[in-house]
Amino acid sequence: MSLLLSSQSITKSFVASPLFEEISLDVVEGERLGLIGPNGSGKSTLLRILAGDLEPDHGVCSRRKSLRVGYLPQADTFAAGATVESVLTGALADLTLEDYERQTRVAITLSKFEFPDRTALAQTLSGGWRKRLSIARELIREPDLLLLDEPTNHLDLEGTLWLEKLLKNADFAWVLVSHDRYLLENATNRVVELNRAYPQGYFRVTGNYSEFLVKREEFLIAQQRQQETLATQVRREIEWLRRGPKARTTKSQSRIDKAGKMISDLGELAQRNAQGKKVEIDFSSSGRIANKLLTAENLAMGFDGRTLFQGIGFTLSPGDCLGLLGRNGSGKTTLLKLLTGQLQPQQGTIETARRLNVVWFDQAREQIDKTQTLRQALCPQGDTVIFRGAPVHVVSWAKRFLFRNDQLDTPVHKLSGGEQARILIANLMLKPADILLLDEPTNDLDIASLEVLEESLSNFPGALVLITHDRYMLDRLSTMVLGLDGVGGGHLYGDYPQWLAAQDAKEAPEPKKEKASAAAEKPAAKGGKLSYHEQKELDKIQDKIAEAEVTVVRLHEEVAALAGAGDYKTLQQKSSELHAATETVEKLFHRWEELELKRAGA
Repeated sequence: MSLLLSSQSITKSFVASPLFEEISLDVVEGERLGLIGPNGSGKSTLLRILAGDLEPDHGVCSRRKSLRVGYLPQADTFAAGATVESVLTGALADLTLEDYERQTRVAITLSKFEFPDRTALAQTLSGGWRKRLSIARELIREPDLLLLDEPTNHLDLEGTLWLEKLLKNADFAWVLVSHDRYLLENATNRVVELNRAYPQGYFRVTGNYSEFLVKREEFLIAQQRQQETLATQVRREIEWLRRGPKARTTKSQSRIDKAGKMISDLGELAQRNAQGKKVEIDFSSSGRIANKLLTAENLAMGFDGRTLFQGIGFTLSPGDCLGLLGRNGSGKTTLLKLLTGQLQPQQGTIETARRLNVVWFDQAREQIDKTQTLRQALCPQGDTVIFRGAPVHVVSWAKRFLFRNDQLDTPVHKLSGGEQARILIANLMLKPADILLLDEPTNDLDIASLEVLEESLSNFPGALVLITHDRYMLDRLSTMVLGLDGVGGGHLYGDYPQWLAAQDAKEAPEPKKEKASAAAEKPAAKGGKLSYHEQKELDKIQDKIAEAEVTVVRLHEEVAALAGAGDYKTLQQKSSELHAATETVEKLFHRWEELELKRAGA
């Protein structure tokens, strides 16, 4: 496979501490590379270096000549007043394209990405649609290589499934920084982890995420055994060195040097093996014994004349985990606010056990005062917290969540998103709970922290209500799933796979029926269904567009060849044909959009 990009011995430091050292990474055609690692290991920085957005301190990053690289950072930024269409058009500004080619690319992208309103202001879009627009802005440029930094952030579950399908079917190479384990499992063909637990600072495996886990575990076990063996040898050498001079008559300088080297190697091994330490998460239960903690019946809620859901009912008992699924804006967070009492249902009732303790993890993290220092955020009163009835010093409490002593006086707003999430989890652990309401608790957490959070939640004796786009966590924890469609509907499913199967069934096309005669043809039904002829037209329209575009390209070449030939009559004729062909392409795209909108019921 052809080499697209090669980085050799890349090193990058901030202040005095190196993020990573001597990283060498090649990217080839067909690459599907997942880049993972703990928070702060330098994943985003490495991605910026590969994109050419940042220079390394040492090392070289070389790219194939004329390589087109797309880069999607975590933050989605758009110019003030930019619309969906103008963002896409602006992305083509520096490319050498004819006007009809720009219009064609924009029209195809608007349809492919299913934007409902091309005139919508980019800044007013929801987080999920802003992310789609950011991805579309890169793909409309037809990159050879796309670099994506946490693209599932702010995407709902449907958006994440859409992204996974896009990446699996991509005709370009890509490198993805993500903590979405299902995405890594289903779409990657190579995984690289940045982590000081490895001798070179990184570990790479050809294969998907599950293959990576197997080989990483084998490596770490072997490295731990190596440390144990070396520790035994070092103990023997230390005993020999401690003997008196007469007892060490066989002593030689080479053996002393060897012992020193072994001690140094042991220190390095111990330091690498210690990198596997994880956040210690352990939620406190109130210890309540009750068969039913909460019962919701016939709940209905809406705003501004729009019904979010109605007829919703469920019961939460100890050990239950209710997963909430639905697009952004379907009412998931609203339902959580009903359960906390922040909002009252427009219809229905919520009955709870007496003195029920409900603890809420807020995805906006408004419960954190970002003007405080880390010390104040973790320990508002004095230098200790009370956890499970025992005092814990703030230094030990911070260490439990992988914060260093030198971070304690750092303002919270200067900490990373993952570090802020760990503060919120630390605060929640101090509150005894019967029910935990978790609104996107996985945002910004690295995979190691996710695994510990899952383990803690699986052992929580109370009930959980979970909103997350992390399919792995949802699949592992949920005992029932409530799917909201955002237009009033809500259905309970036994688990995530059952919900997913229901979505697949909705999207599956109906089997085609042969028309017996013209008299048997039915008129187009209202409510978004296409007539027989309209469906046939839609089935063939992409082929027609492709043929029309070929005609445009041919006529464009003929016009260019005639431009200096002096045959103005033929030139005028061909120019008219080119104009007509361009209009045909535009009309076909317009008709395609009409049919797609009608099929969607818009």
